[in-house]
Amino acid sequence: MKSRVRVGGLAVVAGTALCLASANAADLPPPPTPAPVAPIAYAPPVYNWTGFYFGGHIGGGYANSSWSDEFTGANDTFNTGVGFLGGAQAGANVQFNALVLGVEGDFSWTDLKGSGTDSIGDTISTDPQWTSTVTGRIGAAFDRLLFYGKGGLALAEDQSSLTDLDGNTSSTSFMRTGWTVGGGLEYALDNNWSAKIEYDYLAFGSKPLDFSTPALGSVSTNASLNVQEVKAGLNFRFGGP
Repeated sequence: MKSRVRVGGLAVVAGTALCLASANAADLPPPPTPAPVAPIAYAPPVYNWTGFYFGGHIGGGYANSSWSDEFTGANDTFNTGVGFLGGAQAGANVQFNALVLGVEGDFSWTDLKGSGTDSIGDTISTDPQWTSTVTGRIGAAFDRLLFYGKGGLALAEDQSSLTDLDGNTSSTSFMRTGWTVGGGLEYALDNNWSAKIEYDYLAFGSKPLDFSTPALGSVSTNASLNVQEVKAGLNFRFGGP
């Protein structure tokens, strides 16, 4: 009988303790809400100009030529006016942070024929058939926009002629070598394609020319040639960023 009383007493004590614990737990404040996790911001990749590329261009050019006059010793200068040009280019870039270094070669067919007269009325003319440059480039990249300058070797195929007052023509064709400087900007349309606009100045210095016609006999002169070009082009770059 005593055992039953003890068991019953223990059960009453345990139940009372459980009720008190539940009541105390109900009186406790709720646990703090976890701090919200900030979303991870997406940063689009910065465009990288490193890689090989090739493309094409069209544009316009303007040439100036100056011939020494055999009869007066003065210079006979004339311009070609604006003419069409078009061609292709290829090169490679390496980017270091915002600095872009590269090399490029281009070739342009040109329509830049111009003419003038010497002191006695003979017609003198020059007709650059094509121009080409091999240059180094240095630029600053602002993501997809690249500003650059360039400079190096310039080449041109020049066809020059002299026509005397009797209508007899003597001509010569030769390749000029000189130097070029220029610059432009290029914008990446997507991972591989980019569009550019560029200005180039090509200087070829003075070149001795010899002509011969029945009315004049042998004529020797020195002729210089300078060319200015504006090009709009499209490039395809291998690899992509």
